[in-house]
Amino acid sequence: MFRNQYDTDVTTWSPAGRLFQVEYAMEAVKQGSAAIGLRSKTHVVLACVNKANSELSSHQKKIFKADDHIGVAIAGLTADGRVLSRYMRSECINYSYSYESPLPVGRLVVQLADKAQVCTQRSWKRPYGVGLLVAGLDESGAHLYYNCPSGNYFEYQAFAIGSRSQAAKTYLERRFENFMSSSREDQLKDALFALRETLQGEKLTSSVCTVAVVGVGEAFHILDNQTVQALIDSLEIAGEEGPANEEGAAADQGPPADQGPPADQGPPADQDLAPMDI
Repeated sequence: MFRNQYDTDVTTWSPAGRLFQVEYAMEAVKQGSAAIGLRSKTHVVLACVNKANSELSSHQKKIFKADDHIGVAIAGLTADGRVLSRYMRSECINYSYSYESPLPVGRLVVQLADKAQVCTQRSWKRPYGVGLLVAGLDESGAHLYYNCPSGNYFEYQAFAIGSRSQAAKTYLERRFENFMSSSREDQLKDALFALRETLQGEKLTSSVCTVAVVGVGEAFHILDNQTVQALIDSLEIAGEEGPANEEGAAADQGPPADQGPPADQGPPADQDLAPMDI
């Protein structure tokens, strides 16, 4: 990963106008276990993959509660994620004590981004090597933000970060138009389908994933293993194909009728693939 003399300090610009140390921190997010978030008008769902260093150890926590209306999922350096989640809890408590009202999600995200930006402009600090998906609900509705180690932040309808997250993004991009009107149960199913795409053939069970939800009349909380496993079992009973492929499967049955016999054997074989098999 060592490139040249311009990546030894976070405050040193390269001739191309790049800060390599910040880019390395963003690369650390890509190496972390996958985390997924999606929102509707009333609910936001977070899901992440649990990875243990060995069969003898337990996994590290990847989803944290900041307040009753805000939660965060992380990908990257877990230690940095714990520090930032503790900072978020402190800001929520201080705001609630001072103003007797919940901290708006957008304001917390800006404060978090400002904290991350300082680390890109001080020679005695290093950027946080963690990306955060911030889910929250306030007076303006449900929100899902992504905070980058560079100090940038973006609001998303649905997003995925971490290793092998591109497969999950592809699934979410096919389904995002339905997310705003989807129910809580449909959101949970879509989150599990997207999370399964990041496993690349590994079996999805409640022991390898964590799911959390926040919504109208529902405080942020992490679902227990029994509830998650029941959702996974219902998906397996319904079939291996995800909701995004139900329309695609019907569309795939049309072209073979207009093609010759050799071409008729192609599309049926593709129907056995996973929704986002890449």
